Amino acid sequence: MYSSKIIHVDMDAFYASVEQRDNPEYRGKPVAVGGSKVRGVVAAASYEARKYGIYSAMPSRTAYRKCPGIIFVKPRFEVYSGVSRHVMAIFRDYTDLVEPLSLDEAYLDVTRNKLRFSSAVLIAREIRARIKAETGLTASAGISYNKFLAKIASGMNKPNGMTIIPEEEAIEFLEKLPIQKFYGIGKVTAEKMKSIDINNGADLKKKTEIELMHLFGKAGKYYYNAVRGEDNRKVSTERIRKSLGAERTFDIDYSDKEALTLQLGMISRVVATRLKKKNFRGRTLTVKIKYFDFEIHTRSKTFKDYVIDQQDILNKSMDLLFSPKLEKPVRLLGITVSKSDKQPEVEDNNQITLQLQ
Repeated sequence: MYSSKIIHVDMDAFYASVEQRDNPEYRGKPVAVGGSKVRGVVAAASYEARKYGIYSAMPSRTAYRKCPGIIFVKPRFEVYSGVSRHVMAIFRDYTDLVEPLSLDEAYLDVTRNKLRFSSAVLIAREIRARIKAETGLTASAGISYNKFLAKIASGMNKPNGMTIIPEEEAIEFLEKLPIQKFYGIGKVTAEKMKSIDINNGADLKKKTEIELMHLFGKAGKYYYNAVRGEDNRKVSTERIRKSLGAERTFDIDYSDKEALTLQLGMISRVVATRLKKKNFRGRTLTVKIKYFDFEIHTRSKTFKDYVIDQQDILNKSMDLLFSPKLEKPVRLLGITVSKSDKQPEVEDNNQITLQLQ
């Protein structure tokens, strides 16, 4: 029934590892890409930093309190993009069915591969060896018969590891898996599940599809299939973009309407430029607000017509930002245009994209 051979490759602490590669004095030390001891947000943390409980999206002041010896490094996205292109080129030496998820990870369908290897494990091992030899970086890989299981597998033995989940072992593996380890179940959903005694896959499997859809909406159908090892999604070389936006963290906290409007105008210009460049159209506009105390709120509205023009983006964003009145001084603003007013649950990742500095 399941004949596909899917590999998920995930670079290890990508941004931070590139910085440690290029700066020998950083190796073996806690490194945070982005932010400073005074202000900002951690975009990525080295494994040495993670031992102190430091992770992406953490305020850099918090990271500094946890580890006063941490090294803050300014992001170099042009370098990371170059390394990513090199890694993706390695993938395409084996198959044209490559689906990048971000700069540092991708799915590969190697069922029919260019080198006619019969073993996905051998391909994954060779790819990881080439990445190390050609970039000086390590990557972890997961191998299974579908994307869902390959994604989970790649995170099982990090860093610099490889995990295989064969079809005949998948159900037993999933039944024992802690619910928070399921790909697609974030912190909020995991806590909700635990509150109703769903602690692992075996508990999840006891629920009917109707029960899960009642509890979690459309996602319930995904959970019902996932715990049974069912995922019919194909590896797609063209991902459909669902949203596009930009955000900016300020050097100081703003509460003045004129200053916030000025910042919103700058972000609107970036968003409008990106919409035009990507030929992207959406009807839902979301304004993200991070207050000085790091509390985050979003305000969204779906419109009848597409949101495209810079002035239109600014006007609509201003309406959302100032109504209702802001509660506290603001340290970050973001604007996102999306195709749907349904916002997906944000998963925990070890690095984030700083879209606008």
